[in-house]
Amino acid sequence: MESGDLEDDQSLLKKILHKLIGPPRDINDSSLFHKISLIPFLAWIGLGADGLSSSAYGPEEAFKALGEHTYLAIFLALATAITVFIISYAYSRIIEHFPHGGGGYVVATHTLGEKAGVLSGCALLVDYMLTIAISIAACGDALFSFLPSELHLFKLPFEVLLIAILIILNLRGVKESVIFLAPIFLTFIITHALMLGYGILTHIRDIGPISEELRKEFQHGVFMLGRWGLFLLFLHAYSLGGGTYTGIEAVSNGLQIMREPRVHTGKRTMLYMSTSLALTAGGIFICYLLLKVHPIEGQTLNAVLAGNLFDQWPLGHWLALITIFSEGALLLVAAQTGFVDGPRVMANMAIDSWFPHRFSNLSERLTMQNGVILMGAAAIFLLLYTGGAVSHLVVMYAINVFATFSLSNLGMSRFFIKNRKTEKDWKKHLPIHLTGLTLCLTILSITLIEKFMVGGWITLLITSFVIGVCYLIRRHYTNVKKSIRKLDEMLSNLPSVGSRNTEPLDPSQMTAVQLVTGYSGFGIHTFLSIVRNFPNLYRNFIFVSVGVIDSGSFKGARELEALKESVKTSLMKYVDLARRLGFPADYRFDIGTDVVESASVLCKTIVEDFPKSTVFAGHLVFHQVRLFHKMLHNETAFAIQRRLQWDGITTVILPIRIKV
Repeated sequence: MESGDLEDDQSLLKKILHKLIGPPRDINDSSLFHKISLIPFLAWIGLGADGLSSSAYGPEEAFKALGEHTYLAIFLALATAITVFIISYAYSRIIEHFPHGGGGYVVATHTLGEKAGVLSGCALLVDYMLTIAISIAACGDALFSFLPSELHLFKLPFEVLLIAILIILNLRGVKESVIFLAPIFLTFIITHALMLGYGILTHIRDIGPISEELRKEFQHGVFMLGRWGLFLLFLHAYSLGGGTYTGIEAVSNGLQIMREPRVHTGKRTMLYMSTSLALTAGGIFICYLLLKVHPIEGQTLNAVLAGNLFDQWPLGHWLALITIFSEGALLLVAAQTGFVDGPRVMANMAIDSWFPHRFSNLSERLTMQNGVILMGAAAIFLLLYTGGAVSHLVVMYAINVFATFSLSNLGMSRFFIKNRKTEKDWKKHLPIHLTGLTLCLTILSITLIEKFMVGGWITLLITSFVIGVCYLIRRHYTNVKKSIRKLDEMLSNLPSVGSRNTEPLDPSQMTAVQLVTGYSGFGIHTFLSIVRNFPNLYRNFIFVSVGVIDSGSFKGARELEALKESVKTSLMKYVDLARRLGFPADYRFDIGTDVVESASVLCKTIVEDFPKSTVFAGHLVFHQVRLFHKMLHNETAFAIQRRLQWDGITTVILPIRIKV
């Protein structure tokens, strides 16, 4: 293939990608954060849909577990609403104390230590993979409930297609995907408010007879099982309905994408979500009870409920169809939470070196592209592994959710006890977190014991595997840091030789353009290697750096300005070192998400002004190269080299040996 053809193919690929996911964002746009952040209503859709959609399968699992003792549903409705408000209140406190987001991972890390943090983080990651899988599986179940059984063969391929569509939407950007899915969310709210309101209001006149009937059934249940046996049955059903509370933590994890003031926006979003979830889940339990809903093969209980309620209405079949369709479609919106929060947890862990650092990078659309793709691929694998069975996925799902809930409430309880002298409201907040901890541990324990052999062991196995991988990654990065630290100690305070060179750069002289990151022994070693290997050849030195906008720095305009100042300060140190060693020196820098693109453009601009330039970059070299080295350490230097050499610019990569 000719070089021109290759360039045309790359250009065509870029055009296709821009059509699918949109053109690059302008990071210098002063209104950028305002444009891509979410107001409470949109955050309720993007993050609250996960919690609200759990009403499609959580209450059903709990109600089925009651068997013939359906009169206990009234207590389940009350217990569910109370639990929702307790967990939501606890996470509202987390929002106040951890306003930069991160949720369970950040809370556990800061209050219980790194080991608890990585456990919570890995549990969250697997949880969000399962969020996508179970939401899409439940979506498929709801939508195919009204289709002929011969079409059920296409349910699993249809679910995989939905995940692929969500991947593309999230590569475009969070706000774009939320706005696209907003009509689905609103349709769900309207249709379910109508269904539950109609179901309850039409039975208000029967409250007396129904109450008497429930009282008699309760007394009969006590006679048959005893009070303790009835309580254990209720506890069993309550625990199996734990999927109802999943998604509550999503708001605290996703604070970074919310409109300022973030704490206010986050708490308002949490209020919207908790109220809507408590009313919906509680209302579903009551309607199941009032209409004496029983399972029908091939239909969800909510589909049966909608059919019973709207059956006598004009066009009632279509209204029931729209109601359940909106439920299934909302589950599609709920899967969005996994794509929003999963990559953010991954990015926070990558910043702390538990995951490959590249997972904290942002794409040109300012999305966590690597995380989005990994979450989508993992969800497809889980979906195919379980055959899209909600009953299996919900067990796997609930375990990690309540592991994270428990760690978060334990951490906040410890925080308030430890800081009771400075936290004036600790007596008000501590009981809530202790109550939440008790409820979450109860649900977690019962789910583990009862469902260990039904799928619980798979969750523990996957989570343990992810934790093990995280520790291996962290150990490697720690060893590399130790080796680089030795370079810092040896080279950070080099003595000056002769007088300081204050001459301006001469464009007619040979110029060394060195790519650097921060001011460190790595960069100094590369600079000294140029001087040693090419003595008296290069008269000018220009240091080039790109401030990478990742998930850690992309929090607001203030953070971007701080990043620019940090990059500039580091470059000035290199310039000062070169001038102290007798070389005219200067610097160039840019801010961006793609180091290769930004650095290449900078180097091309420099070569136009200094025609006799050679670009240099350092690269870590290990004694034994293994596959994971390429995964944990980017190939930025080689990518820039290929780009610049294509443009006829000489680029040299100097090795930095690391003993690991």
